[in-house]
Amino acid sequence: MKTEDLNLALVALIEKKAELHTLTYDDARYDEVEEALHDLEDDFNDEYGDYLEEALDKVHGDLKSDTDVLLPTAYLPSDPRSAPSPKEGVWVDSEKYPGKEARITLVPNPVRIMLTVGKQVQQELWKA
Repeated sequence: MKTEDLNLALVALIEKKAELHTLTYDDARYDEVEEALHDLEDDFNDEYGDYLEEALDKVHGDLKSDTDVLLPTAYLPSDPRSAPSPKEGVWVDSEKYPGKEARITLVPNPVRIMLTVGKQVQQELWKA
């Protein structure tokens, strides 16, 4: 697997998602951008889904989480150039952080899975 290609695809996907979030529903380009985003998500999951789902499954296991593993595109942040905020990514129940809001995010540059727990904990859990 070429991690450079994975990273480029991930950045493109996050940027398209960010573009969609800047549009209102009544914008003439909304449907076009939304369709392009769905196509990118489908292509991304087809190309890298098995690889990333395996990594996400391991991360969930390491966290002792019984939260379901979702498609990799569910774990995206809103900006490819900054660290994920405490409200981005997918919420996970973790025995390692009982009673705390823990989230897993798939981030680029380099491609990695990050854990965010509140504003205090940000930890790399996996790297491509």
